[in-house]
Amino acid sequence: MSDYIYMLESHLSPDQNRVVEDVQAAAGHAGMNIFLTGGAMRDMLAGFRIRDLDFVVEGQALKVAKAICENGGARLVSSDDNRKCAELVFPSGVTAQVAMSRQEKYARTGAKPHVTPATIQEDLRGRDFTCNAIALSLNRASRGLLLDPMNGLADIERKELRAINTYGFYDDPTRLLRLIRLQVRLEFGVEERTKMQVANAREAEVDKLIPPRAWSEELKRIGTEDRPSEIVRLLDEAGLLAQVAPALSGPKLNLAGLAKLEKLIRLLPDDLPARAARLGPFLYVLTEKLSPKEKSALVKATEMPKADVDAWQKLEAKAKKLETALRSPRIRKASQVYQILSAAAPDDILFTMYHSALKPVQERMKNYFQKYVLTIQEITPEEWASVPGTPGTPKYAKARDEFIAHRLDRKVKKPVEVVPEPPPPPPPVEVVVGRRGR
Repeated sequence: MSDYIYMLESHLSPDQNRVVEDVQAAAGHAGMNIFLTGGAMRDMLAGFRIRDLDFVVEGQALKVAKAICENGGARLVSSDDNRKCAELVFPSGVTAQVAMSRQEKYARTGAKPHVTPATIQEDLRGRDFTCNAIALSLNRASRGLLLDPMNGLADIERKELRAINTYGFYDDPTRLLRLIRLQVRLEFGVEERTKMQVANAREAEVDKLIPPRAWSEELKRIGTEDRPSEIVRLLDEAGLLAQVAPALSGPKLNLAGLAKLEKLIRLLPDDLPARAARLGPFLYVLTEKLSPKEKSALVKATEMPKADVDAWQKLEAKAKKLETALRSPRIRKASQVYQILSAAAPDDILFTMYHSALKPVQERMKNYFQKYVLTIQEITPEEWASVPGTPGTPKYAKARDEFIAHRLDRKVKKPVEVVPEPPPPPPPVEVVVGRRGR
């Protein structure tokens, strides 16, 4: 087995490994070459957890994506007929992109690219940064072969972001936004020539040509990051944020609120559903100081999809039910708090932790994460096996809930303090009194 295949499998979760197998099988059945590329390869080689899987097919990628949906149970989230790529989500929650190996040519800055099929090598040479221009072959004859035509592996080892094309920021100005986000997430520096290219592009005001929908997508990606406040701060300092939202500046830029949100995010599990649920709370906090008119202007300027707007603007009313349930005086047991929060939506939990000013609500949420969840995690497989019934049946679910309630609500008896008997008194000391000498 190739060292890179072993490295990949060790970095992927079991669900992600199954997705790689399914996509590889679909491409093989269609007789097309397939490669793992982009952020997945970058994160693997840099030692980060792989979030999303990016596949490139030398051939009809949309045909492969359709086959995966039909045979693997994946759901098509979106597709781009121009770039021939599709976003998929699998039943396990794993997300993946399947794209055609392509070349893109731009008639003018920020224009829709003219796309033509290309080899994987040509595809990699046309990407944004060298760290994203690495591919791993998943084909039977060359499985595990690493393709690195732009020497991106060396830049990853140097922790440096280097643009591939001198005119890359002119062709696609959204790369200015992506550079800042990757800089914060990876904690990489920016290569000197790339800094000059950024300065030249900004002087030519190409940032004003960033499409509105690209801003919407970028805000969505920032919302899933671990340090959104730092990304937003750098966008503001660079003057880029003002291009899309002039109101998000000065005292209305809620960096303190975003920093608070970041701390709360660390309490939630770092899985795909929880990370995706950050968008609504992020947008709420980002725009918390804006007027309704300014919020509407942001939605219009970014052409934000209705689903994203609803995740943000309907969140407060939706999360109110959770706050009401947690503040109830009838909640007297730990198991009741656990039952409410374990069934709650992640975005409702995150918003309530951030927004609620009620002390009982905050204390119960704090106990849930710092005590109750840890208590359940300490239950051994042998103890779970003692729960009667067959997993997946209503009888088992009821018995499992009762088992959890007993574990959380039981009172741990304090050990009886054994008081040692006092030692026997020492024997009396005989004092001999002598006569005084004269």
